Amino acid sequence: MLSAEDYRAWWARYEIGGLKPGQTAPEDLKVLASEASAVLCSTRLRSLETARLVCAERQFVSDPALIEAPLPPPPWPSWLKLPPIVWGFLSRFIWWWFNYNAGEESRRQAEARAEAVAARLAEQAATGGDVLVLAHGFFNAMVARVLKRRGWRLTVNGGYTYWAARRFEVGS
Repeated sequence: MLSAEDYRAWWARYEIGGLKPGQTAPEDLKVLASEASAVLCSTRLRSLETARLVCAERQFVSDPALIEAPLPPPPWPSWLKLPPIVWGFLSRFIWWWFNYNAGEESRRQAEARAEAVAARLAEQAATGGDVLVLAHGFFNAMVARVLKRRGWRLTVNGGYTYWAARRFEVGS
């Protein structure tokens, strides 16, 4: 159980942390990486470690535009203690979604970033071949919304769990 400030510190540690020791990449994700024309990841340690596990010796590109959208908690009193999952929900969907950002990237800024990322991915995919993105759940969902709005279709839906893959193809 954490206060808002405890959650802020917990989230900050998570953002700079890597994968849990002993994690391995699923074989199907390794196959996707081996078949992709390009592999991109964010600059967060857990994304870099994921790319190293998935790509083995293959090169990948780390891009700061792919980092997760922020999760600033509401400035509630320290006596209010909640589990991290509840703070995550409140931070994302009650505060940040309605433009409380505590000086961090706002929802509008993150949406503009998702638009730019989707445009770059579409441009890169248009040159031929698949582009594999190894990034973060909520920001991935923001990019997915943009791709769908631009006519891309979700053809494989592994969900938003760790190590899950979702495939988008240009709509016909």
